[in-house]
Amino acid sequence: MNDDTAALLFDVVERLQKNIAARECPAIVAFEGQRKLVLSDYDYLRDPQSATSFETRAAAEAQEIQATRWVFAVPLVWVTTLQTVYSRAVSNLPLSEGEQEMITWMSFNESDGVDYGRVPYTRRPSGEPVFDDPEMFAVGVQPAQAMPGRTLLQELLPDN
Repeated sequence: MNDDTAALLFDVVERLQKNIAARECPAIVAFEGQRKLVLSDYDYLRDPQSATSFETRAAAEAQEIQATRWVFAVPLVWVTTLQTVYSRAVSNLPLSEGEQEMITWMSFNESDGVDYGRVPYTRRPSGEPVFDDPEMFAVGVQPAQAMPGRTLLQELLPDN
């Protein structure tokens, strides 16, 4: 990941951290092209149709500004099993065994391609979130169709 994309990642993560601290959980995407554009959607986690709709609208906006890099992030609960990792929407319910709150992110840069990562966080007894540093996956990732940012990536790079 180059420095410009890393700076965009930290910007998006910081925005999302502030929202999570305020008990809001939007999806946030930032694009850089002819200009910088940041979009958010509070209904993203409601259902798959809302998520797809937001990513499709965001892709159209990215094409308008001729985006060359972007970062998409959303808060999720990861559930880790022996065979796989899957996710669910965050909620006010207590976490179950094996669950961890995460900011899940995807980045794209024309020169570097796609990167995936996460920002784990825990909560103090007061509910205040405590965030770790962003992590980028160093191993190959096979994102599921429902992976946040996947529709956006397919809309912007239909041949890939």
